[in-house]
Amino acid sequence: MNEPLTFGEAWRDLGEVVDRILREDPAARTRLEVWLCYPAVHALAGHRVAHALWARGQRLLARLLSQWVRSLTLIEIHPGARIGRRLFIDHGAAVVIGETAEIGHDVLIYHQVTLGGVSSERAKRHPTLADRVVVGAGAAILGDILVGEEARIGAGSVVLRDVPARARVVGIPGRITMPVRQPEAAETFELGAGI
Repeated sequence: MNEPLTFGEAWRDLGEVVDRILREDPAARTRLEVWLCYPAVHALAGHRVAHALWARGQRLLARLLSQWVRSLTLIEIHPGARIGRRLFIDHGAAVVIGETAEIGHDVLIYHQVTLGGVSSERAKRHPTLADRVVVGAGAAILGDILVGEEARIGAGSVVLRDVPARARVVGIPGRITMPVRQPEAAETFELGAGI
């Protein structure tokens, strides 16, 4: 998640994203349909290139590319954001991911989600989502906070504080509604369960 992916890694990741969408989204029927019709795939492809440009100091070109991709997909990912593997942005419209946001592996984000900042300082000011986090539609996660592994953020929630691993959060401001659950040995991760 820290370094830009190589071209081969980025290409493999996009293939893994397509596989994940086919596995988890009942509306997805074929690989070709997902490649052509899912804005998340296009946004991630654009972000991988923009992030590599950003890391090489080509900041203006990276920003121009990210804005062009936003105009096509309605998903705004700042080229400075660090994104792990197999991110699934379901539906995608109006998703905003800020410059210093960090997203782990196998995260699911629904439409109209904001990973935003609450400071104008040139420092870490956007959230970090650990692996396997699910963020419901319309949620806002704001500031330099950590959302722990396998946490689930309910639709429309506004999260302003750290969230422990495996917790469920709902409301404005976000509050933990279920105690932190311990993973079971053979537990399966169901798409959007508990949101």
